[in-house]
Amino acid sequence: MAFLNKFALTLNRILIAIGCGVLVLMIFLTCANIFLRTVWVPIQGTYELMGYFGAVLTAFALGYTQIHRGHISVDLLVLGFSPKTRKTLEGINNLICMVFFSLVAWRIALYGTTLWNTGEITETLRIVYYPFVYAVALGCATLSLIFLTELLRSFFPAKEENR
Repeated sequence: MAFLNKFALTLNRILIAIGCGVLVLMIFLTCANIFLRTVWVPIQGTYELMGYFGAVLTAFALGYTQIHRGHISVDLLVLGFSPKTRKTLEGINNLICMVFFSLVAWRIALYGTTLWNTGEITETLRIVYYPFVYAVALGCATLSLIFLTELLRSFFPAKEENR
C-alpha cells in the first residue's frame, strides 16, 4: 500500500509539472498570437493547439486536484450521517469513481489506438491526434489510481500516510 501511494503521488507530481509546462506554453502561444495578429499575421493553428494543450492540461491536473480535494462536492445530505456511514459512502464513491475512470481511460486509449492506426491528423497543422488522446487517457488512469489508493486507505485507516 505504501509503495502504491508513493507511486501515485510521484506520478501525479510529474504530470502536474508537465501540465504546468503546457500552461506556460499556452500562455506564450496566446501572447505571441495576439502580438503577431496586431503587427503582422496570426500564428496558424493556434486555436487547434490551444484545444489539444487544454485537454492535456486538464487531464494531467485531475489526479492532483483529487489528492488535494479540489473537486466540487455537495455533501449537504451526507453531513447529517454518522461518521461510520460517511466513511462507508466515501468508500463506495471511491470504488464507483475508480471503476468509471478506469473504463474511461481504457476507452480513450482504444480511441487513441484507432486514431494511430488510421493516421488521423489535425486539419490546420497536420499533426497526429493520438499523442494528445493518449495523454488524456493517462490523466484519467492516474485519477483512477488515486481513487484506488483512497479506497485502500478507507479499508486500512491505521496505515494512512501523510500526503
